[in-house]
Amino acid sequence: MAPASRAVVLALSLLCLCRAGFSTEYFSTLTFFNSELHKHGCSSPSEWEEYATDCESSILQLEDPDCEEGSNPPCESVFSLNAEKILSQAKLFIEQKKIPFPVENHNTNEELAIGYVLIGNGLYDEAIKHFSLLLQGDPELVSAIYGRGIAYGKKSLQDIKNADLALYELSRVITLEPNWPEVYEQRAEILSPLGRISEALGDLTKAIQLQPSARLYRHRGTLLFISEDYVAAMEDFQQSLDLKKNQPIAMLYKGLTFFHRGMLKEAIETFKEALKLKSDFIDAYKSLGQAYRELGDFEAAMESFQKALMLNQNHIQSLQLRGMMLYHHGSLQEAIGNFKRCLQLEPYNEVCQYMKGLSHVAMGQFYEGIKAQTKVMLNDPLLGQKASSEYLKVKYLREYSRYLHSHLDIPVAEYNVDQDLPGNFKNHWAKNLPFLIEDYEEQPGLQPHIKDVLPQNFDSYSSEVQKLICTADHLGALMQYNTPGFLPNRRIHRAMGLATLEVMQAMHRTWSNSKVRVNGKTRQMQWRDMFDIAVKWRRIADPDQPVLWLDQMPARSLSRGFNNHINLIRGQIINIRYLAYFDNILDFIKDRILVYHGAYNPRGLLEVRQALENVNKVEDLLPIMKFNSKTRDGFTVNSKVPSMKDPGKEYDGFTITITGDRVGNMLFSVETQTTEERTQQYQSEIESIYKDLTAKGKALMLSTELGDADAVCNLILSLVYYFCNLMPLSRGSSVVAYSVVMGALMASGKEVIGRIPKGKLVDFEAMTTPSPDGFSKTAKSWMNLKSLPSWYQSLPSVAETFPSSRTMIEVLNTDSSSHCPKKS
Repeated sequence: MAPASRAVVLALSLLCLCRAGFSTEYFSTLTFFNSELHKHGCSSPSEWEEYATDCESSILQLEDPDCEEGSNPPCESVFSLNAEKILSQAKLFIEQKKIPFPVENHNTNEELAIGYVLIGNGLYDEAIKHFSLLLQGDPELVSAIYGRGIAYGKKSLQDIKNADLALYELSRVITLEPNWPEVYEQRAEILSPLGRISEALGDLTKAIQLQPSARLYRHRGTLLFISEDYVAAMEDFQQSLDLKKNQPIAMLYKGLTFFHRGMLKEAIETFKEALKLKSDFIDAYKSLGQAYRELGDFEAAMESFQKALMLNQNHIQSLQLRGMMLYHHGSLQEAIGNFKRCLQLEPYNEVCQYMKGLSHVAMGQFYEGIKAQTKVMLNDPLLGQKASSEYLKVKYLREYSRYLHSHLDIPVAEYNVDQDLPGNFKNHWAKNLPFLIEDYEEQPGLQPHIKDVLPQNFDSYSSEVQKLICTADHLGALMQYNTPGFLPNRRIHRAMGLATLEVMQAMHRTWSNSKVRVNGKTRQMQWRDMFDIAVKWRRIADPDQPVLWLDQMPARSLSRGFNNHINLIRGQIINIRYLAYFDNILDFIKDRILVYHGAYNPRGLLEVRQALENVNKVEDLLPIMKFNSKTRDGFTVNSKVPSMKDPGKEYDGFTITITGDRVGNMLFSVETQTTEERTQQYQSEIESIYKDLTAKGKALMLSTELGDADAVCNLILSLVYYFCNLMPLSRGSSVVAYSVVMGALMASGKEVIGRIPKGKLVDFEAMTTPSPDGFSKTAKSWMNLKSLPSWYQSLPSVAETFPSSRTMIEVLNTDSSSHCPKKS
């Protein structure tokens, strides 16, 4: 008997068919899940041996009795078989009783076996002709219909027309023999790559009813996963594991269902269980690395990716994912190394090419960056093929890269990105729309006299500037969220730390009656100028994200409303970043429901009140929606933000939306609408507070009274409270706001010592707190404010030390890891 590694699999298992049919568009977070389906398709002898416990054929296997592993001469090619060899394999087929739907006539069975041997050896056209001849003699010979259906199914990988023929034949078999589970499974394997997932699920369910098996549960779990029914998928993977424990792939997929539901700790434990079943399971290490990355644990993620690459140094997806994590950790040079290696192995990998281009541009290496971006642009999708997200984004990045390059040596105080970039370009970029902009005039190409940014050694800076950089690193680290989903980014830390120091210095000058240089003009600093300091640093740290003022968008875009939209729950996908705020939002919704029913359904108020007492999570609200015909399909709730300028007046805050008819099919989201009217209301409030803040700040410069400092502190936090509720930026509002808070507080003589508590987010804290006073109290409770040390006043001017984009990029590129003292 030949070893399993020499088996020729006849019928494709579900995972094998996924090689041709499933595309990454099905998956919202883990792009590498698609490769799991590809990799473990039992398509090669080595893979068959490695994953034999997971990849058994759904129908039958064919073995060559005369072929031994390692024999000399080696076994014959499957395409070089002679008639004698085919007959020999057919007889073995009959002896092992592997013929589906055998008949009593031995000669007919032998003819059927020959057809299946032809399939097993990849001779699909010959098999179809062979079965067709048999069917001419007996049109209802079930095994011949079935064999022809399998052969068409094999050919459907090359031509979709064959899929229709395969489905026709398999449906005929089911009509004639409705109680064979293998036929339903075969039909599901044809349906799933066609996108007919619900039909495929129905066939697999019928097969399980007829004869449950570990394989069938695993296959159905895979399709449920694709349908984003992660709870049901997890249950199927568990059923499969209950029937057959030693299935590392099923354990891996079970872990992925947890990952997509935001249950990262459960996912991590499950990936570790998969590694217990198979200690050299590369894809489990890769998945574990991605789970740690989403948890924000950089070191653990790096260790997992490293283990995957130790097992296979050419593992493309591990290189790609590690490179992306390094980029978002601020380690750009190391990220480029991963992307280069990825592209050596797979030159047309769009993700690695895009990320390589992005990394080069972020470091000021524009020639290499734009060259990589152009390669992505040239990779046009085929007709009917969905364009990748990289392809959709790359033209925006190239245009912005060209703009950055042309302004590399111009002082940033002399120009304004929001005013320079075309309105429609900004609007499309911020909304992530396809680059279809009428009458768009491209940015000028790279100008040879403008050289790339060169590496800057930390020691090349003066000791004073070195202290400035180290202080910025420390301040930036205080802004890091200790919440799943937020990976520490050293580059962002330094950028926003420098922004904090520059805000401090600018506010101090303003309160001392000095003017600032803004947009080519020297004048008194306004509130937007203060935030623009943080915006420019946030932009330069990561050019991939459009950090743009929404009120500077085209008037038509503003009139329609520009929404900042966040899904908290979509189907079974939970946004883990905001979990800590679910209870606050739920309490607010319950209160608004009572107010609504009190006004419009007073007779039913008692019933609603009693029902709300049993509501402990968002999903529990779904039955209460049925109490009123107007809320049966869903409802929205608007928060209100009180005015300080006009007591008693309220502004629209954020909108909460809940829709759905059952658990697992609901949308729970929040959004802010940036309309012109709403923007003017909030800006009027911010201007009023800023005017008061400037007056009290100037008075503080001449006073030593503690009460004056506290008043200034409250005004700073109140101003940021309205900024966060307005959400005036397309990206980055939260970190921009907090760097302004820290910088303005330092200008008032207060240093932030404390870190942001676990689960807390500055923007959501402001949005879910009913008043600026409440937000101020909460923020001060974690800031642990102390008197600002006097040495801060002697730090060099950030604006003068780093006046241009070139100097800003240089300092962000500089490695200070072995120079700056570690602070707890």
